Amino acid sequence: MGVVLTPIVAKETVALEDLRGRSLAVDGNGDLYQFLALIRLRDGTPLRDSKGRITSHLAGLFYRTTRLIADYHLELVFVFDGTPPALKATEIQRRRNTRQRYEQEHAEAVRAGDLARAYSKATMTSRLTREMVGEARELLRLMGLPTVQAPAEAEAQAAYMAQTGGVWAAASKDYDALLFGAPRLLRFLTISGKEFLPSQGTFRPIVPELIQLDHLLQRWQISREQLVDLAILVGTDFNDGVKGIGPKKALKLVQQYGRLEAMTEYVPHAGDFAGVRRIFLQPDVTDDYQVSFGKPDFAGVKSFLCQEREFAEDRVSAALGRAFRQSSLF
Repeated sequence: MGVVLTPIVAKETVALEDLRGRSLAVDGNGDLYQFLALIRLRDGTPLRDSKGRITSHLAGLFYRTTRLIADYHLELVFVFDGTPPALKATEIQRRRNTRQRYEQEHAEAVRAGDLARAYSKATMTSRLTREMVGEARELLRLMGLPTVQAPAEAEAQAAYMAQTGGVWAAASKDYDALLFGAPRLLRFLTISGKEFLPSQGTFRPIVPELIQLDHLLQRWQISREQLVDLAILVGTDFNDGVKGIGPKKALKLVQQYGRLEAMTEYVPHAGDFAGVRRIFLQPDVTDDYQVSFGKPDFAGVKSFLCQEREFAEDRVSAALGRAFRQSSLF
């Protein structure tokens, strides 16, 4: 889920056309979860092939990626999660519990014949397995697109790549990349222009947002270290927030007191958060990666998607032709 900063972040929308030719480190796990959540049948059932294998993640990955390359010549590098920090265990268990609850509610909605409710509940039941990630990476390899294995959090690695010039920006829905030090964060890299809100059962219009870390810190008159303290007050994937403190109050407290250690009234044991600070300020990242684009294997992609997973060959061929025959990447 990541830290919630939306109430205090001024939106800086950007047109996809203005991103033409840019290189982006994409949070691969985050994207696959979104595809698994939204690409479903009316009753919330994910897409599957005749063998029962889920294909929603592959459909979203393939068709959106080829559109972004064809229409905007984006250079996309997909970064995938490694071993999560130990402090994330509580959040992972919380997500499992939430998924189980929504699975039960989805089943109830299906039995009641309420398809709209069933779809809404199903969007919160996605399970991303190692096999699915492996399938996604193989598809990207066949498409000639680079993937990077992060030691830990994909967003930390994407932020590091943007910091060191490997890419222009990190692309993720979550704000965490800013805490990890990404100089630029691109949110909502979408073609559809809409986002589904499970709690309301409706879609809302969205456009890409570009957040520049230095502009954000200057506007708030705080440092990146203080931004991390702000996030700790609100709550992150690695700690529960302080009860009664939301983003607006957290920003005021950081601006007033400077550090958690000075907020004894609100945070009596600031030392307890040293590990969380370390995750964001000294993230586990690697230089062992290459951003190099290969020649797409058209036959390999068709075999992988059409022959093995029963995608429509005419649609796959058309998408490949649009994306790569005129692409500046090759």
